[in-house]
Amino acid sequence: MVDEQYLTYEGVNSLQKELERLKGPEREELAKRLRSAIEMGDLSENADYHAAKEYQAFLEGKIQELEFVLKNAVIIEELDEARGVVAIGTRVTIQEGENSPETYHLVGAKEADPRNGRISNESPFGAALLGGKEGEEVIAQTPAGQVSLKILKIEY
Repeated sequence: MVDEQYLTYEGVNSLQKELERLKGPEREELAKRLRSAIEMGDLSENADYHAAKEYQAFLEGKIQELEFVLKNAVIIEELDEARGVVAIGTRVTIQEGENSPETYHLVGAKEADPRNGRISNESPFGAALLGGKEGEEVIAQTPAGQVSLKILKIEY
């Protein structure tokens, strides 16, 4: 089973740029650090060498992760059949009880940034909102308990 990764076009571009940076300048800088550490001799007690090798493992893992995400990316597009309901890629304005309305952009997990109004479709709020329509109330199951959310507006 393929692990689909939902991304917007801007999310794909951002991850591609990060991948290019990691595979290019970041790898080159790491290679310089490793050469420099090796030139110091006695690798068994060379902290710079061990730190560079540890970073190399992290870097290669991050590159593999980004390549996997991009390979399995499902690009979020405006779908006509999704009009009228909350879907990945929509902006939704909700209200919890008497609190002020809040607007969120529903995105895939890799692009989620709740502080900037981007919530994941896998989050409690995101999962509860999916498929909802304007005027409906949905219940989100959060770690703090159930939260009732009224969908005020859906934008594409």
